[in-house]
Amino acid sequence: MPELPEVETVRRGLAPVMVGARILAVDQRRPNLRFPFPERFTERLSGRGVVALRRRAKYLLADLDDGAALVMHLGMSGSFRIEGHVDALNAEAQKLAPCGAPKDAAHDHAAFSLSNGARVVYNDPRRFGFMQLAAQAGLDAHPLFRGLGLEPLDGALDGAALARLFTGKSTSLKAALLDQRLVAGLGNIYVCEALHRAGLSPRRAAGTLARQSGGPTAGARRLAEAIRTVLEEAVAAGGSSLRDHRQADGSLGYFQHSFRAYGREGAPCPTPGCDGLIRRAAQGGRSTFYCAACQK
Repeated sequence: MPELPEVETVRRGLAPVMVGARILAVDQRRPNLRFPFPERFTERLSGRGVVALRRRAKYLLADLDDGAALVMHLGMSGSFRIEGHVDALNAEAQKLAPCGAPKDAAHDHAAFSLSNGARVVYNDPRRFGFMQLAAQAGLDAHPLFRGLGLEPLDGALDGAALARLFTGKSTSLKAALLDQRLVAGLGNIYVCEALHRAGLSPRRAAGTLARQSGGPTAGARRLAEAIRTVLEEAVAAGGSSLRDHRQADGSLGYFQHSFRAYGREGAPCPTPGCDGLIRRAAQGGRSTFYCAACQK
């Protein structure tokens, strides 16, 4: 499933085309994805202007000029592509990042025709994504967003914040980082990468990152910095193209070529001075990749 960097990459790709444009028409090709489309979906969007395109955790939010927000989730295989007047930009992006076989148009489930001549198409072979409409006012209280934790890239995530969130928690550090009520938007790939960079075992108790006083340990500070760095580098690289993810221009992300731990079972640990090997273990039904020699 796409993680925060993939969703942020899609947001940055769509924003120059969508923000400031008006939705002239919506072509809804089926009644549902993971959930049914909202009632009168095409009617409620047609004629509306897009004033902003935001991200919250793994959700895309298009703020409309009538006070509503179009909430979009990519699910496991969802992607957007841009057609129309930006085809030349797409062609240039393909030269820089060839994307292989295009998405099958049979899985195009919704298309938005914009006033600037662009057409934004949502493709989702597994149909596990979804779209909803919600009021911008009070969006934090919406069931999808109520209880979501800190945004790791908004400046609020530091060692002190992690110590505060993890104080007294006996659950594993990896499980705590994947808990969307604590830190929003992190997924298995980037948690593995951040823990490896911070030199922290995924199995250690989350509460060990807080001192008795409640302050952060050195490990908490390292982890906060590693989370920010890994996510920022992944966004800059266009995310990680594992299985289905593509950017809005159709090109692939390249951060998977920078993985230090994820998917590298049996490979030498890349940490300078470490002679260990990357191991794979199961935690909570997911694969964890780590180095037992340098992650303590």
